[in-house]
Amino acid sequence: MKQSIRVRFTLIFIGLMAVILVGIWCINNWLLENFYITQKVSTLQLAYEQIDAQVIASLEEGKTIGDEFADGEALDSGEQTAAVELLKRLNDKYNIMTVIVDGINDKVIVSSARDAKFMLEKARNYILGRNSHRAELIEEEENYTIQRTFDVRSRTFYLECWGFFSDNNTIFIMSTPLESIKESVNLSNRFLAYVGIAALLFGSIVVFFTTKMVTSPILKLANISERMSSLDFDAKYEGDAHDEIGILGNSMNILSDKLKETIGELKTANNELQKDIEEKIQIDELRKDFIANVSHELKTPIALIQGYAEGLTEGMAEEAESRDYYCEVIMDEANKMNKMVRQLLTLTALEFGNDQISLERFDLTELIRGVLTASEILIQQKEAVIRFDRNSPVYVWADEFKIEEVVTNYLSNALNHLDGEKVIWIEIDECGNDVKVTVRNTGANIPQEELPNIWTKFYKVDKSRTREYGGSGVGLSIVKAIMESHHKKYGVKNVEDGVEFWFMLDGSCGD
Repeated sequence: MKQSIRVRFTLIFIGLMAVILVGIWCINNWLLENFYITQKVSTLQLAYEQIDAQVIASLEEGKTIGDEFADGEALDSGEQTAAVELLKRLNDKYNIMTVIVDGINDKVIVSSARDAKFMLEKARNYILGRNSHRAELIEEEENYTIQRTFDVRSRTFYLECWGFFSDNNTIFIMSTPLESIKESVNLSNRFLAYVGIAALLFGSIVVFFTTKMVTSPILKLANISERMSSLDFDAKYEGDAHDEIGILGNSMNILSDKLKETIGELKTANNELQKDIEEKIQIDELRKDFIANVSHELKTPIALIQGYAEGLTEGMAEEAESRDYYCEVIMDEANKMNKMVRQLLTLTALEFGNDQISLERFDLTELIRGVLTASEILIQQKEAVIRFDRNSPVYVWADEFKIEEVVTNYLSNALNHLDGEKVIWIEIDECGNDVKVTVRNTGANIPQEELPNIWTKFYKVDKSRTREYGGSGVGLSIVKAIMESHHKKYGVKNVEDGVEFWFMLDGSCGD
């Protein structure tokens, strides 16, 4: 079970106060009486010295101690001399009963005790050696003895001092009861217990509620640390104290800011690392696909070249016509391989940014007519009808060489997939600041699910037909790379009687 700091502080305070109170009680109970007796012994010694000084002073003046008292046995009679004042103070202040006796005449000179005769009898017995067996010797000097005795009559302990003054004639006995000290100790212990319990209860309540001022900010810090552990770094300590808790709170605020900044940097670095890993995985996959596709594409022409070359070597084509056929096949397959390699080099340069575009202003109409002229023989072979009616110049900003590659690839793709009426439409539309070029041919539609894949390297919708015209599946990938390097849009869609390819360029106003 958890205990809060408030409870622990309160329990520590209660335990500490209880130990202190018990300690005081024990000291008070066991040592106070001895301390009291020690003080009383010192008082009796001092009283003897002061009275003895009076006796010596009287002797020097030619008098006796009895002359200091007008009437021997009563302190309230006669003149208030220094000796009388001294005995009265001892009686009133220190509760010391004193009896002074003329040793020669065996007569009481003065007494502050109610029963002077009894006191005188005790002094005689002590002097004659008839000391009570109940007496406990405390201190013994040349002229006096201090002892602790038990009075049978009152059943009380007394502290007594008896002996002679310096004149060796005057006997004295001083007695003070010790019962009062026992009663005082008991009363003191009870009072201490009452006061201690009250102080303990009051102090515990005060400590319990005042420790809230300490535990409250600690609980706030604990809540902040819990929120920080959940990566909530908006939690801040708002206390304005300048003590240790305030320093800790400010340190936690600094730690929160540092952690937020560091974790942000780590997340950024992690995202970049994840991106690099994904790119590496993608590059590895592309490399594998590339190797597999190139191997597949080269396998057939290499096999044909090898087969026909072996046939020539083994003399299978003895006639000139057969040899020419074999050589034409080898040359045709070699040209296809050469074309594919050049396309792959072009595509690789574009994808890795090694072939930077060079923007220039040129006439797009003239570029398209040039491509059509260069493809005239292929157009005639395919028996295609080209519909391009644009005669006025249309100026655009782009890389002329690469846009020529795009138009050529679109045209080649249209020629290779012609069917039906075998018509190809090429149109230029000016759309505000943009120019849109469209190449549409009659023929079969591309399956809708295949449309996103035709821009992928080596992807072929109809592999058997592609083989007929020597396509490698790289041309449209080159178109994609060129248009993305220009940051312009491109696409394809099926129309009612065929397929339409298009791309956009930045226009430029001409004369």
